Amino acid sequence: MTQAEPQAVDFPLRKPGVPFPPPGYAGFREQQGLVLSRLPNGDRVWLVTRHEDVRAVLTDPRISSNPEHPGFPNVGESLGVPKQDQIPGWFVGLDSPEHDRFRKALIPEFTVRRVRAMRPAIERTVDERLDAMLAAGDHADLVADFALPIPSLVISALLGVPPADRDFFESRTRTLVAIRSSTDQQRGAAAKDLLRYINRLVAIKQKWPADDLVSRLLATGTIAPHELSGVLMLLLIAGHETTANNIALGVVTLLTNPEWIGDDRAVEETLRFHSVADLVSLRVAVEDVEISGQLVRAGEGIVPLVAAANHDEASFECPHSFDPSRSARHHVAFGYGVHQCLGQNLVRVEMEIAYRKLFERIPTLELAVPAEGLSFKHDGVVHGLHALPVRW
Repeated sequence: MTQAEPQAVDFPLRKPGVPFPPPGYAGFREQQGLVLSRLPNGDRVWLVTRHEDVRAVLTDPRISSNPEHPGFPNVGESLGVPKQDQIPGWFVGLDSPEHDRFRKALIPEFTVRRVRAMRPAIERTVDERLDAMLAAGDHADLVADFALPIPSLVISALLGVPPADRDFFESRTRTLVAIRSSTDQQRGAAAKDLLRYINRLVAIKQKWPADDLVSRLLATGTIAPHELSGVLMLLLIAGHETTANNIALGVVTLLTNPEWIGDDRAVEETLRFHSVADLVSLRVAVEDVEISGQLVRAGEGIVPLVAAANHDEASFECPHSFDPSRSARHHVAFGYGVHQCLGQNLVRVEMEIAYRKLFERIPTLELAVPAEGLSFKHDGVVHGLHALPVRW
């Protein structure tokens, strides 16, 4: 067991001009044990960078995702995990058995069979966005005009938001997740608008249930109405931001690797290659635990770096190469264990349909600026692009 205290490294926040994943991750993986770091507020935290170790951390019952525990990592307001007294129903911040109640109620809504039934509606949504782009001219911002609206419109349909309200729903969601182009005040106002709307939606579905996720969850009786608002907000944010960023980044990668356009295996490799939710799986030890020979004391924060794990040479051959022919299903882009992303089947289908229809309908699509000139998110919740100028 490692006894000597290693020297702390700077916390790996994304920085302008530094590629993602950061090159320093490779050096972290070569170190014995874990990597000691300090959060922006000065608190100690252990970085976990190897694929095997990340999976171990995400399944160890001695390691908690509950921000109520002392020592839980505080990496900043935009990356934080809200407590239950702040947003009841934000179940990713709960451990078993409390977490299990929410997950069991939601699992039936995101099965392969359920998502397969949603394909025609998703295809219509994608076609409508492409129709609008093509009608507007020969160029577009693929983030604002395509990648962001698609998941927002899909999730709003899933929740049973009336078509007349979906522009409102999409606009507030866009403001909420736009870290750079929206101020704290604007994001706060958008969050309040959405919570008010969701609360009204829940009340309406209690009186007039329909064939939608909200009505079905209410019918189970396992999630209280005041908790359901938090659950829906979590589904909205998680399903919108990660999917939109994966769609946009995947388009860039396919345009620069055109031999893989039309190959459905590109979806899985895009998820691994970009690993947009690198800093999402925050944890804290609630008991002393040994990880890769390193003793982590109870009350010490742990940050599994998803992008580092998905670029681990021990698990993926030539991990920095985009190669959809590889077997990448064991990646941890959706997390691992009991907190693995519930909506992963839906994300995969949205990405597959978005790529296929985009390149079928606009075969002359190309970047309007050099790839190295694109504006990447360095201050957002997840990795992605602020804008993606394209032309055809």
